[in-house]
Amino acid sequence: MDSQTRQEEQTQNTGTQDTGMQTRSLRSGNTGFSTLAVHAGENRVKSNFSITDPIFCTATFTFANTDAILEYLKDRESREEYGRYGNPSEKIVERKLAELEGGETAILYGTGMAAVAGYLLAKVRAGDEIVLIDECYHRTREFCREYLGRLGVVTKTVPAGDYEKMEQAITPRTRLLISESPTNPHLSVIDYERVAALGKKYGIETLIDSTIATPYNVRPLEYGIDCVLHSCTKYLGGHNDLLAGVLVGSATALEACRKLRGVMGLGPSPHNVYLLQRGLKTLALRMERHNHNGQALAEFLEKHPRVEKVYYPGLPSHRDHLIAKRTMRGFGGLVTFLVKDADWRQTAAVVDAVRIPRIGPSFGGVESLIEQPMLMSYHDFAPEQRRAVGIPDNMIRVSCGIENTEDLIADFAQALEKI
Repeated sequence: MDSQTRQEEQTQNTGTQDTGMQTRSLRSGNTGFSTLAVHAGENRVKSNFSITDPIFCTATFTFANTDAILEYLKDRESREEYGRYGNPSEKIVERKLAELEGGETAILYGTGMAAVAGYLLAKVRAGDEIVLIDECYHRTREFCREYLGRLGVVTKTVPAGDYEKMEQAITPRTRLLISESPTNPHLSVIDYERVAALGKKYGIETLIDSTIATPYNVRPLEYGIDCVLHSCTKYLGGHNDLLAGVLVGSATALEACRKLRGVMGLGPSPHNVYLLQRGLKTLALRMERHNHNGQALAEFLEKHPRVEKVYYPGLPSHRDHLIAKRTMRGFGGLVTFLVKDADWRQTAAVVDAVRIPRIGPSFGGVESLIEQPMLMSYHDFAPEQRRAVGIPDNMIRVSCGIENTEDLIADFAQALEKI
C-alpha cells in the first residue's frame, strides 16, 4: 500500500465520511452547557487529525462503484449524495444543536425564515388552521396570513399571554399552536407549560420560536413543547456574519420537514455552517455577557427621567417577570424602551446620538445594535397599524453586545441628555 492510499484510508476512517461512530455525545451525566457547546456532536478524531471540522464546498459526493451506491441506499445516514440533501459539516452542527436544546434531532436551514416556512409548509394543508400569538415575528405572521392564506390555510391570532383566548381559538381543524418567547420587541415571555398542556389536551403540535432566549437561557422542550425554532443568525452564530435557521424536536415530528427541505433546497451554505459551528463554541461565554449587559442597561434606563417605559423580562416591573424568573437562566441582551414625551424625530435623535451601538436590524451579535422599530421593521405599516401592534413612534430597541457594561451605560446616559 503506497503512502497516498494509506493517507486516503486514514482520512476516511477519521470522519470525512461522518458515520457518527466516533461522534462525541455528552448528553448523559451533568455535562455543563459550555462543554456541550464546544464538543457535542463532533468526532473525537477528525479528518486529517485537525481540531476543527473542514468546510465541504462540494455540490455532489461521488461513489467508488455500484456496490457503494447499493450500500448507501440501504442506510442513507452513513454518507452524503448531493449537497441539497445534506453536508457532513451540517450533520455535526445539527447534532450539536440537538444536544444543546435537549432534542432528539435538528434540521438546519439557510435562514430563520426558511426554517419557519419549511416547518409550516410541511405541517399544514388547505383547510387547516394555525393559532399564532400576536407578538410573533411580523414576517412569520405575514407568511401565515398572506402566503399560507393563498393555499387555504386559516391563521387565528391571539394576544400573547392570553391562554383562555388561545384555547377558545382551537377547533377540530387546528393543527399548530405557534408562539415566540421572549417576543420581539416587547419581550413577553410565554408560559411554556400552559401552551404545551393545551397542545396535548387537543392533540395539536406546539412550536416555540426561542431565538431571543437561546438554549442557554431556556430549553422549551423540557416544558413539553414539541418543536423549537431559532434564527441562528442571531445569538447562536453570534457575530453578525452568517444567515441560518434551525428546527429542533423529535425525529418523528420533523421527518416531513427534513424531506421537504431536501426537495425545496432550503439548506444553509457550507461556509455558513462552518461559521455557525465556530460561533456556537463561545455561546455560553457570550450569553453570560449579553445577559449581564441587558439587565444592567434595563435597570439604568428604568430609573432615567427621560425614559417612559422599559420592556425587559429581568425587571420586576415587566408583566411576565415571574414566569421569566421561574423558567429562564438569564434574560438576554435585547432591551426595548420608550423615550418620554418624545415624537419620532426626538426618538431618532437618541438613536443617532449613541456612539457604541451601530444602527441596523437584527440582534444577538457581539456588536451592540440599535434601531427605531417604526422605521427599521415597521416602515411599511400605516400609523394606525403600528399602534395596533404596539409599536409607538417613541420606541427604541437595543441589542446589547459584549462591550463593557459601564461603557454602554455611559453612552446611553450622554445620548439621553441630548434631547
